[in-house]
Formats: sequence, C-alpha cells, structure tokens
Amino acid sequence: MQTTHNKIINIGTRGSKLALWQANAVAAKLQAAGFATELVIITTKGDRMLDKSLDKLGSKGVFTEELEDGLRDGSIDIAVHSAKDVQSKVSDDLELLAFMEREKVNDVLLSLNPGFKLEPNSNARIGTSSTRRRALLNKYYPNVITGESRGNLQTRLKKLENGEFDALMLAYAGVHRMEYDNLIVHVFPENEFVPAAGQGSVAVESAMNMEPELKARIKAAVDHPETHHCLLAERAFLRTMEGGCSIPSFTLATLKDENTLQIQGGIVSLDGQRHLYEVYEAPIAEAETIGKKLAETILSQGGDVILKEIKEHRS
Repeated sequence: MQTTHNKIINIGTRGSKLALWQANAVAAKLQAAGFATELVIITTKGDRMLDKSLDKLGSKGVFTEELEDGLRDGSIDIAVHSAKDVQSKVSDDLELLAFMEREKVNDVLLSLNPGFKLEPNSNARIGTSSTRRRALLNKYYPNVITGESRGNLQTRLKKLENGEFDALMLAYAGVHRMEYDNLIVHVFPENEFVPAAGQGSVAVESAMNMEPELKARIKAAVDHPETHHCLLAERAFLRTMEGGCSIPSFTLATLKDENTLQIQGGIVSLDGQRHLYEVYEAPIAEAETIGKKLAETILSQGGDVILKEIKEHRS
C-alpha cells in the first residue's frame, strides 16, 4: 500500500489482550488512511503491581505513565489507552489527539452460572477493581459482598473458575471486545450505574510538539467527532472533581441531537448512603463548560465532603 507519510507510526500500548485489541483497532484505522504502523508494547505500573488495589496505587497515571514517557523520549509516536484510564489532567507537553467511536457504555456482570440472577437482596460475591462500582453496588444491592479483582479479563475469569466470586462486574466494552458476551448475565442500566468518564472509548495521545500535518492526519483517521465532544464534557467534569479512577464519581455525556449535548453525573459515598446526581444540557460548543458546571454543582451539594472523607479514609 502506498503510504501517505514516509514515517512508520510507532503505537505504544500495554500488552494485555484488550490493550492489544485497542491498539490494533487504531492501527487498522491508520493503515486504511495509508500509514504503516508498528506496535510497541510497554509495561505500566498498573500491570506490574497486581497485588495492590487501584485506590492504594493512586489514580494518576497508573496505566499511562510509562506510555507517556515513551511519547516524550520519541520511542513511540502515539499512545493508545482505554479512555477511562487516562488521568484527569494531561501534562502540558502532551495532548489527547483523538477518541475512537464509543462502544456501549454499560457495566455488566459475568458469571459461569448461566442461571445467575442479581436480586435486590442478593448476597452474591462480586469481583471488581472499581471504587465506583463497589460504591454503587453498596447503594443498590447493599447485601452484596464485593472483593478485589485486579488483572486482565482472563486472569479475573480464573478467579470465577476457582470459585472466589459468583460474578465479575466489568465494562461491557472490554467483555464484548474479548468476545465473552456469552457469559453476561446482567446489564446494569446506565442511568443508575452511570459509567466512569470515558468508559467504552479508546484514547489516542501524542506529544504536543508532533509535526502539525502528521498530527492532523492521525486525528482525521482515528477520531470520532461525536464521541470526542462527549468526552470533552466528561473529562472537564472529572478534572473539576479532581477525581481519577480511584474516586467513585461517574459521568456520561450523550448527544441529544446534532447541536445539543446532555451530561449526567455525580458522586456516591463509599458506603452507598449518599448519592449526588444531576443532569444538564448545553450546545455542543459548550461541552467543557457544561462538564465543569456539573462538577461544581455536585461539589457544592456535598460532593466536596464525600471526596474529603474518601481521602481521609485512605490516608
């Protein structure tokens, strides 16, 4: 194939099957636009330290820091992340160039027992590595017993096989991309179990000083403008909340029509007892403004107190 640029695009990615699926999806878009590509596998702190929960590791760059170092030293041209893993503030020398079209956003339960049902008074043992999911389970299913479940999907499924859990709670996107749809026994409604910012999308990051023409071509090949607008709003919410993947905040932006964006979001206390939630609408051009406004409202309603308690709980 004739390339539109002499340069091979080195794509930085984590080495899990899901991360490689995401990197290959980006590579396919770039190849269709005439680029040659090569994957560069990089191990992150989050991959190495599987014995610690995400909230103990801290939320900043657990799955991205080493990839971002690769952007800075030029060993990779772009880094591919699960959008929900990207910290709320990206360094000034880097930029989020593109967001791929979003998959269905819901959280789901996987079980090896096809007859498994999640009832309101269920005392099932559910594995999850997400603070948000644990807190929402505490709210809607207070008798459920949650346990830490880190690692890639295949590692987590072994815990199901070993009987450590009755079910695993995960994002539909990863389950679907890894072709485990047959194990889904429950789909949580997204207006109750509102997802984490960015859930279901793949983010492409570059150095700010990448050659402008190359940057524009990569963005044109990979970016999905509707998803990008939504994630601008969600990430503005996340930034203002000063929350990462270890904070039980949640937000979801959707396009009501070609000009109007709706964003819902809030925060839940770890025990599920306090749950703050609001919905706003605004023109698409005000995506970041409305995300920030939503977060400021939630903080003013007592979200700041919940965040303070969570920080104290972990210190």
